Amino acid sequence: MEIQHQQTDPDGAFYIENENGDRIAELQYEYFGDNTLDIYHTQVADELQGQNIGKQLVEAAIDFARRKQLKIIPSCTFAKSVFAGESGYNDVLA
Repeated sequence: MEIQHQQTDPDGAFYIENENGDRIAELQYEYFGDNTLDIYHTQVADELQGQNIGKQLVEAAIDFARRKQLKIIPSCTFAKSVFAGESGYNDVLA
């Protein structure tokens, strides 16, 4: 399963599609200003539960933020839990 990225202004998403092109996992974010992303929604289909797909989506957003020198506001409950469990992500935490 490949994590894809779609960016529109001021929103974006990291997502996984099934063979039919349906999104079965998705993290949505919104830009605040020029250097901050708010992760406001993460959703993973039932058939992918227990495979760490949600965490992989958050990590894709973190990698993106690092490459672009952005900070992240994890307002989504799931994203908050990922950041709370990993001190290695503090460099991108707004």
